[in-house]
Amino acid sequence: MVADALASSTQKITPALYVVATPIGNLGDITMRAMSVLRAADIIACEDTRHTARLASHFGLAAQMVAVHQHNERESAQRLIDAVSAGKVVALVSDAGTPAVSDPGARVVRVCQEAGCAVVPLPGPSAVVTALSASGLLDDHFVFVGFLPNKQAARRAAIRAWANVPAALVFYESPHRIVDAVADLAVELEPTRELVIAREITKTFEQIVRLPLAQAADWLAADDNRQRGEFVLLVSAPPERAADDLDAHAEKVLGLLLSELPLKSASRLASEITGASRNALYARALQIKATKQDDEADES
Repeated sequence: MVADALASSTQKITPALYVVATPIGNLGDITMRAMSVLRAADIIACEDTRHTARLASHFGLAAQMVAVHQHNERESAQRLIDAVSAGKVVALVSDAGTPAVSDPGARVVRVCQEAGCAVVPLPGPSAVVTALSASGLLDDHFVFVGFLPNKQAARRAAIRAWANVPAALVFYESPHRIVDAVADLAVELEPTRELVIAREITKTFEQIVRLPLAQAADWLAADDNRQRGEFVLLVSAPPERAADDLDAHAEKVLGLLLSELPLKSASRLASEITGASRNALYARALQIKATKQDDEADES
């Protein structure tokens, strides 16, 4: 088995664009196959040449490095296409982890594919999967959201948009926004949901903690060191609702429709708009009507 793995890592490397995952922090996480491709590469296309230069120095890589970042992806892609067409081996890397996943590279991959270049992915380190594996969350599904918006209003709106998805949510966050991001998660999501804060994964000060979302702000505030480093935030899926429960959006839509339409019509349209149970909406409409009648009786 070991011999087969070694043989596959040293197999002939043909001209192509290789999408190479590199370590998140611990250089020992580089794969044998990634090393084979990086050593055979004529060009290493990287997010930041200064950052990748440290990787190259550590492993003795001699390939030419070309900067490919979010501002020059399309222009750089043509250079890489020309290189592959000329019979060269091109390795695409990001600063850390797997390229093109909430990092530059997706446009390069797409343009190269459309030009007919072979694109070969190499599996390896990923902050998302690494954090999930040690999260202790029991949800069957997860959604990778990536970075939330910088400004509070947009950030809260984005959180609301994902709030009812029946899956764990995975976010990236930076140290200067971690406190605000966690505070906004606590405002927009149920306080009983669990939050996993994975900080500095694979690095010297790695820390992974799981706690109720309502306690997360206090945990961060208790030690300034907990606010340092690069973060992956994982939020457990929303609690299951009873079949007759209505969320705030469905309640609001129903209320607006009841002001203009009969009960059955309002319930039917609210169900079509929100996806909530028509029976639950009709039952709620009856409650609203009864409450309104009681209020009117009291006033008279």
